[in-house]
Amino acid sequence: MNYLAQIGTKAKKAASVMNLYKQEDKNRALKSCAEALCNSENKIMAANDKDVMTAEHNGVKSSLIDRLRLTPERIKAMADGLLEICALPDPIGEVLSMTVRPNGLTIGQKVVPLGVIGIIYESRPNVTADAFALCFKSGNAVILRGGSDAINSNKAIVTALRKGLLDAGCTEDAVQLIEDTSREVVQEFMKMNAYIDLLIPRGGAGLIKSVKENSSIPVIETGTGNCHVYVDEFADFTMALDIIDNAKTQRLGVCNACESLVIHEKVSKEFIPLLFERLQLKEIVIRADERGCAMESRCTQATEEDYGTEYLDKILSLKVVDSIDEAIAHINYYNTKHSDAIITKDYNNAMKFLNEIDAAAVYVNASTRFTDGNEFGFGAEIGISTQKLHARGPMGLKALTTTKYIIFGNGQIRS
Repeated sequence: MNYLAQIGTKAKKAASVMNLYKQEDKNRALKSCAEALCNSENKIMAANDKDVMTAEHNGVKSSLIDRLRLTPERIKAMADGLLEICALPDPIGEVLSMTVRPNGLTIGQKVVPLGVIGIIYESRPNVTADAFALCFKSGNAVILRGGSDAINSNKAIVTALRKGLLDAGCTEDAVQLIEDTSREVVQEFMKMNAYIDLLIPRGGAGLIKSVKENSSIPVIETGTGNCHVYVDEFADFTMALDIIDNAKTQRLGVCNACESLVIHEKVSKEFIPLLFERLQLKEIVIRADERGCAMESRCTQATEEDYGTEYLDKILSLKVVDSIDEAIAHINYYNTKHSDAIITKDYNNAMKFLNEIDAAAVYVNASTRFTDGNEFGFGAEIGISTQKLHARGPMGLKALTTTKYIIFGNGQIRS
């Protein structure tokens, strides 16, 4: 039996054992894992330092190093995330409906785990703890395959989590890490449909495209975020500047950061210079269309490619439009179905935007940075689904479950 088959076999066995865990068993284990993370802070930090040094040596840009870097505060936040998931209700076992048929059969629908979940992700080691906790609370075993850039960090985190599980009397194989980061192994991982029920990629467009095209396991597409903010003709300028600044600059290297702006032409002459001055303080480069550059000559000329780019960097695209209909058409053409926002004081335009924008999260007068499992009250997230089946938006516990029908009879046979 090869390396991945051994991992898959252990995961399926762990999933069967986890079916017997009650909510109190899961919560006890998560608390133990949170304690183990805190107790392993020095080891995790030392491992992360190796990854950060390698990234810096390889010339990785600062926004991506920020995603990779761990601090004592971020490690504590990982532990706190596990405790927050403890406080969430366990979805497993809930009976969603119960109907009595004319023949006397009682048919119900019950929430159950998916089984074994595989996750392929890049850079962000905090995903390791979040993904484990959500999978564990929802009764699923998880196989993690992080990127080579975070391998030392991920090893240290998973070691702590497995110790926490053992200390709580639970199977440590509820979480396993694929430590071989070679391309050949990840290609084989994507074909493990005999062991894995769902595969979730978290990372850049290239990773997600590769998984979708090569996996024989059902895939949920997550992550890529060409998020837009549309400044309507009825926008409050102060609000718009504050929201764009936050959506773009609060953290550059995240999928819910704003990458593209759309400005109504009636406010463009006054607003774009104000915007340029505001974002210049954060060293943001604005790549604008011809009309945008005419309003502010210090903008850089945009190309067609800019409108569809997730920069994860100090760059924004900008398009001037003549109407809200043109804004909606532009956004729906170039967005990645992640998160888009309108800034407006007009109720009808707000409702039109909400109804017609095709995205997992659509905002009125708020930053796109709120598209996040914690912010939505899910405790954490396994990812942000940008597709429509079977989950969409931030994926919490319920998105990691399925249902089965339970049928009670008293001797019925079908004629």
